Amino acid sequence: MEKSKVYFTKDLTEEGVVKIFKALNKKLPGKVAVKVHSGEEGNQNYLRPEFMKPIIEYVNGTVTECNTAYEGARNTTEKHTKLMADHGWSKIFNVDILDAEGPDKVLEIPNGKVIKKNYVGKNIDNYDSMLVLSHFKGHPMGGYGGALKQLSIGVASSHGKSFIHCVGNENGTFEDMFHQDQEKFLESMADAASSVVNYFGDNIAYINVMANMSVDCDCCNVAEDPCMKDIGVLASLDPVAIDAACIDLVKNSNDEGKEHLLERINSRKGTHIIDAAYDLGIGNKEYELIEID
Repeated sequence: MEKSKVYFTKDLTEEGVVKIFKALNKKLPGKVAVKVHSGEEGNQNYLRPEFMKPIIEYVNGTVTECNTAYEGARNTTEKHTKLMADHGWSKIFNVDILDAEGPDKVLEIPNGKVIKKNYVGKNIDNYDSMLVLSHFKGHPMGGYGGALKQLSIGVASSHGKSFIHCVGNENGTFEDMFHQDQEKFLESMADAASSVVNYFGDNIAYINVMANMSVDCDCCNVAEDPCMKDIGVLASLDPVAIDAACIDLVKNSNDEGKEHLLERINSRKGTHIIDAAYDLGIGNKEYELIEID
């Protein structure tokens, strides 16, 4: 398989994000969903809407999110809508909570390793393409969060998130979500990610922003402060390659704080999702990193 191209810039500015997307030479057609992380109430590390504004405007996108499956400020449409306003998203952009109203849309995964279907918000049908705009950082359960997590847990509906966490148990309880075989959980995420990739086909692109890199996710209302200096912004048409490149940039960094982040990733077997997604054929672990000024 030919190596996938991953573009990288150290220019961690709003303009740098647009510049790295332009390097892809990719036109996202029709109505564009821009998948972001709204940031849990109290979280200090999430990427702010002002930072995202130029790239979202460049692709003429609609900000999209989905409700969570756990307690907090985002587990109902009413609360999530308020948070999107409080965090400034809906003051700047059109915002669409994809699973605001049921029933969910079911994406079939015939070749899934663990789950054979994925529940997503039915509003996904309103979009022709997607820009997956991810904040690369650690994660309490997945080890790390990047493009593959945004595609899976990020795009899944509230019920879909529970279904992935419970590795396909339709009747899984809240407690069940946190007591599953770790590799099967990561494989479930890879399965779900593959269904979204297959849904959009060639009409999908990925940007990972390596800034504010805490061991915790933006879903934590009290997250640990970042443990590493910012690295830069990456863009690719391959979700596996872009996440693999981010992991390698952390490993190859001279920043002493990387050991704390790598411990979080390795203790949760985080890179297993990359291997599983590669096995499912949605991307390549071999990549060419192309640095642009």
